[in-house]
Amino acid sequence: MAINFNTALGPHESALRIRADRASVLASNLANADTPGYKARDIDFQQALKSSMAQQSQPFAMAATQKGHIGMDRNSSQTAERLYRAPTQPSIDGNTVEEQVEHAEFMKNNLDFQATFTFLNSKFKGLSKAIKGE
Repeated sequence: MAINFNTALGPHESALRIRADRASVLASNLANADTPGYKARDIDFQQALKSSMAQQSQPFAMAATQKGHIGMDRNSSQTAERLYRAPTQPSIDGNTVEEQVEHAEFMKNNLDFQATFTFLNSKFKGLSKAIKGE
């Protein structure tokens, strides 16, 4: 019997990838905290996960036969949409990064990443035990 990894791993693989993307966006915000005119961005995790799971449920990708066709490749939108964050207190120089908010979101995302990684690790351990017959 073949193992279907999408079924076996559930949403954890997609969640881990989205959390890593979000960590990159939040780190970029923190790095540009003093850049005039920089607009803070973030990823809506719930929406990105829904979109990723919907893409995984499509069994076949459409093939474009003409160069003018709109692509429907599953890999074309692997990165989640980055949204602009609305600041509670905008700065005079136009920078919308609020360091305290970014630090809090980064730490929360890090904890969620670790939890998702732990779930994914336990799934792989369970699969390994099943393969070994334990």
